[in-house]
Formats: sequence, structure tokens, C-alpha cells
Amino acid sequence: MNEFIPMSRPFLGEEEIQSVAEVLKSGWITTGPRCAEFERRFIELTGARYALTMSSATAGMHIVLKSLGIKDGDEVITPSLTFASTVNQIVLAGARPVFADIDYDTLLVRKDEIARLITGRTKAIIPVHYAGAPADMEAIEAAAGAIPVIEDAAHAIGTYYQGRHIGHKHTAIFSFHPIKNITTGEGGMITTNDEDLTHKLRLHRFHGIERDAWKRYGKGSDPSYDILDPGFKYNLTDLQAAIGITQLAKLQTITQKRNVIARRYVKGLSALAGLDLPGAPPYDHGHAWHLFVVKIKSMERRHFMEALAERNIGYGFHFPACHTLSYVKRRFGTTHLPVTEDVAEKIVSLPLYPGMDGLQVQRVIEAVREIIA
Repeated sequence: MNEFIPMSRPFLGEEEIQSVAEVLKSGWITTGPRCAEFERRFIELTGARYALTMSSATAGMHIVLKSLGIKDGDEVITPSLTFASTVNQIVLAGARPVFADIDYDTLLVRKDEIARLITGRTKAIIPVHYAGAPADMEAIEAAAGAIPVIEDAAHAIGTYYQGRHIGHKHTAIFSFHPIKNITTGEGGMITTNDEDLTHKLRLHRFHGIERDAWKRYGKGSDPSYDILDPGFKYNLTDLQAAIGITQLAKLQTITQKRNVIARRYVKGLSALAGLDLPGAPPYDHGHAWHLFVVKIKSMERRHFMEALAERNIGYGFHFPACHTLSYVKRRFGTTHLPVTEDVAEKIVSLPLYPGMDGLQVQRVIEAVREIIA
């Protein structure tokens, strides 16, 4: 039998191993100078004024919503086709998630949907840069007015909008989960230009303490501290940051490799009438190709996935529509989103990772052709 092709695999090498070994030998392995360096490198990438390492993107969303004062009775607009983490954090903040429908071709949230849903209770808008394609931020900004925009950039490391990397303008939250384009094992990053927000985020990230531990326990430093507001423990470690710094140095190569594979999929599968390929946003952008999501039209999705499994090929499902989740319906009632509901029954993510070789890509293409034919 052919070797199994997973849907995703991290792009790791000896450089990451060496970077971790150096931290282990340094004597300081938790949040410290490597995290600070990772933040500086991320500022250079995005052009944001501030960057904060986090234990996860979920943790980042939690403290961003808390720091913005999102509370009971507030509404937050977001697409339903996203990982449930975002919606969970909205709900846990006490707010109501208000779901906007998406564009069929790109699977990105629609500006007209956002504009239609804004009320006096709307306190934040969270567009998702789905699969590595950027949402239309200028249009969303125009609809939002003075309402804070929080970019769900979990898929968007390496994504560009109008020539600028995602995260340069609005508060954005990135993920470094192993499935993402770069990884720290687990982890995330917040970028923002808001100084006051940054101060609150730093406090909420680590117990409410205003000074980093590595700055309190260095030679000749003052180990005392004060707690200005109760916080959480959402810090990244230097062990993880060392991997992130090394991964970030490979980002251009990673993105190029992903784009090459995506172009091969488009060329090899475009003639198939039984599926729809990902559409390209109609504005200037750079796609990170975190996912390659097709829509199966000629057969039930489960049969398509079973056929891939029989051929030893992995796949993904990104995502169940959040407005159809049991607890969401129970707490907030039924919402009808025709496009989201349509695509949620059809979408499948094909294998896509930088380590895929040409033969593996061709195997996937031939398998899809055979199944759909």
C-alpha cells in the first residue's frame, strides 16, 4: 500500500532542534529573552507597534475581548464558518455571537452581511482570514466605523492584504498550533497598535503582574512586584519561542512551497465538474494557503472522504458551522445562513504542507479525479 499522506505536517528540521537545545542549556526556559525576540521579529513582519506572545490563539482571543470590556448583553459579529474557539470566547465573555454569512467562492465573510447586522449593542467585529486568504479589510472597516475590529488571523501567517501583512493595522490574533503554517507546538501572538490595550493585555496574560519574571530574577534585579488587576497564565515559554523564531525565518520558503502545491491542485483539478475549487478574492492580496478547501458537489462528502481514506490519503473538515452547534442553538436559538449551511455540507480540506513532494501531490490529484469522475 502507498504511504499515508496526512492532511498536514509541521515543517521542522535540525534548526528547530538546535534552537531548543540552546535554550535548555541557557538555564532559562520559560518566558524570557527568546519570547521578547520572537515578538520583535513579529513586529518586523507585520508592521504593528506591539506584539505579545501567548500560550494559544484562544488565550489571545480571551484576553483581547476581556481587555476591550466585552460583557453581558453585548453583541460580537463573526462568521459561523470558523473554529469554535472564537465563538466560545465570545460566549464566555457573556456576549452574544451574531453570525454573518460568507461568500461562496472565497468562504470569506461578506461586508454587506456585517453592515446589515450592526446594532447599538455591537461592541466588536471579528472577521476571519479563512484558509490563508485575507478578508476585505477596507470594506469591513467602512462598515464598522468606530466599532473595534479584531482580526482572527489564526490562518494568516504569511497573508497579505493590499501589499501589507495581516496584523499591521487592527488588533490581530495568530495561531502557532502544529497544523498552522508555522508552529511553536502550541502558541499564539497578538499584534496591535493600541498602547492602552497592550498594557491591559500584558497584565491579563500573566496574573496581573506588571513585570516579566525574567526581568525580576536577573542579576541585581528587584524581584518585588505588584498586581494591578487579576489576570491569567497565558504566557509562552522560551522553549516554544525558540522554535517560533526559527520557523519565522523559514516563512517565505514555507509560503512559496504552499503556493506551488495550491497551483498544482488548481491546474490538476479545475476540469472536474463535480467539485468547486477555492475562489480568489478580487482585491490585491497574498495567499498563505493554510488550507486548500474544495466543495464536493457530485456525491456525499462522507463517501468522498471514505474514498480518500481507502487510498491512504488524509483530509480535513474546516469547519462545522458554529451556528449549528448544539449549545449555540440551545442558548441563542436558530440562525439561517444559506451560504454557510450549503458549503458546510460540502467542504473538504485536501493535504497541504511544505514537505509534500511532487509525487504525493500528484497522488492526491489522481485520487480526487478518480473518485469524482
